[in-house]
Amino acid sequence: MDLMPLLDLGFQVAFNPVNLVYCLIGVTLGTAIGVLPGVGPVITIALLLPLSFGLPAEASIIMLAGIYYGASYGGSTTSILINLPGEASSAVTCIDGHQMAKQGRAGAALAVAALGSFFAGTVGTLLIALAGPPLASIAMRFGAAEYAALVFAALLMVAAMTRGGVIKGIGVALLGIIFGLAGSDVMTGTFRFTFGIRELRDGIDFSVLAVGLFAIAEIVGNIASSSQSVVTTSKIGRLWPTGNDFRRSWPAVLRGSAIGSLLGVLPGAGVAMSSFTAYMLEKNVSRTPEQFGQGAIEGVASPEAANNAASQTGFIPTLLLGIPGSPVMALMLGAFMIHGVQPGPRMMTEHAPLFWGLIVSMWIGNFFLVILNLPLIGLWVKLLKVPYHWLFVFVLAFACVGVFTMGSSPFQVYTLVFFGILGYLLKAAGLSPALFILGFILGPMFEENFRRAMSISRGNIWIFVERPISLTFVLLGVAVVLLATTSFVRRGRAEAEEA
Repeated sequence: MDLMPLLDLGFQVAFNPVNLVYCLIGVTLGTAIGVLPGVGPVITIALLLPLSFGLPAEASIIMLAGIYYGASYGGSTTSILINLPGEASSAVTCIDGHQMAKQGRAGAALAVAALGSFFAGTVGTLLIALAGPPLASIAMRFGAAEYAALVFAALLMVAAMTRGGVIKGIGVALLGIIFGLAGSDVMTGTFRFTFGIRELRDGIDFSVLAVGLFAIAEIVGNIASSSQSVVTTSKIGRLWPTGNDFRRSWPAVLRGSAIGSLLGVLPGAGVAMSSFTAYMLEKNVSRTPEQFGQGAIEGVASPEAANNAASQTGFIPTLLLGIPGSPVMALMLGAFMIHGVQPGPRMMTEHAPLFWGLIVSMWIGNFFLVILNLPLIGLWVKLLKVPYHWLFVFVLAFACVGVFTMGSSPFQVYTLVFFGILGYLLKAAGLSPALFILGFILGPMFEENFRRAMSISRGNIWIFVERPISLTFVLLGVAVVLLATTSFVRRGRAEAEEA
């Protein structure tokens, strides 16, 4: 497959004036919500899903993707200036970034974070473009058994890497699968789990579930919490880094980009693990590890590059295999489905303008982010002074109006409230709502491919171990669970002996 004509098609789509505007809107919103702690890209994308119905598919996906990778930029601003990470992936940036701010070198830290993120984002986008054709050709060989095994492995890997323990993680995923199976049977068309409610015959609306599970649950949780954040500011200082800063930071940016690009592809790893892994590696390879925690610029450059590279390469399994590896990617998969696009190996040919337009828009979006972040630092800090109770009232009203207009039915609002309460209870129990939504999306995919594989093999369950690809995925999922369970048992035994 010749890459240049496809990239040319992508440039034509991405440079469409409408798509350029929505790309700018997306990255600006992403930066803003990255600055605000407790909001995040998951809530913002969930809120905007109902509004994306009326947009062209290219503009909608480009905007939502911009929100995701734009949040990685915004989180670094508050981490450095006020020691308050807007995003979990930016938490490690606080360690050295805020120390640099205290020393009057916040400008240099912000510039290195922005430039490192731009380079890493470019690398991640290039990897998507290069890995796309060969990976799609491999995925074209997947049959029903391979897809069922892939979904099985993805669910187990995410469950094993999520807080709460592997057993609880699998339980939350199974709960999401049950809700995802509500509606008509994919093979027979009979209704199931509808309890006589007519509105459930077409299944639970993904947009309503996402808004309730993340946005409403977050509001309820913050209302229940009495903690208030105190906003302080530090002197920005000189923005452009010194020659010594560049000399020390560019190897860290390269290593962070490599780690983020690799871990971003893995289900359950995500940008937070990428940034923490990059920071620990940088500290281990440094000749002066004692400077870490005291304002080492490598401690800013490497994790910021890693989290932005991971946010780009996280699109690879979603776009080319149809398997989301994180809650944001699950929402992106839902956005594709809303517009009648099924991500997978055929997406590059059946929806080539959307696929390549999205990839090129990531380059453009990363360029916009460099321009936006440094000159508008003062604005982002002022945004933190907006009272949270005003913000939550706006989000609640926006959510209710958005879900009501989708079906013009009060049932949608009732469903929104139900999933808001469910999301809050999951968080209160120390469980991850992200696993619920992944189970909701992947469950029907697993069921369809599992039943199709069983039909092809005439009920022979060994079809999943007779094929090399499906056997590899099954063994990988089981191995991850066994490893996580063993470490959990060892940790529990050590805690018991210590007690």
